[in-house]
Amino acid sequence: QVQLVESGGGLVQPGGSLRLSCAASGFSFSGYWMYWVRQAPGKGLEWVSTINGEVTMTDYADSVKGRFTISRDNAKNTVYLQMNSLKPEDTALYYCARDRAPYRGYFMYDYWGQGTQVTVSS
Repeated sequence: QVQLVESGGGLVQPGGSLRLSCAASGFSFSGYWMYWVRQAPGKGLEWVSTINGEVTMTDYADSVKGRFTISRDNAKNTVYLQMNSLKPEDTALYYCARDRAPYRGYFMYDYWGQGTQVTVSS
């Protein structure tokens, strides 16, 4: 079955960096757009970034543009989120998610991981 397992979260000081990973299994990984989304305490879900299967397109929310970088390794069935210059407002539970259908970006998610907590605080 489809599984997405995030890792790499933690506590970091403002200005610091973290690299999140999401290991995927149970489906043809390279055929799917993948997403990072986050949920801050008391707030709704926020889209953070996306990458297509061919690694020819990436996109970012304005709030993270220039600080975060999404990437993927299709040989390892893993998607990454490199987060630099972290701010307290980046504190959230970060999820990776799969698009609901292969080969196109519908920005609708059908599978999620369990999330990894990122806390930015001094």
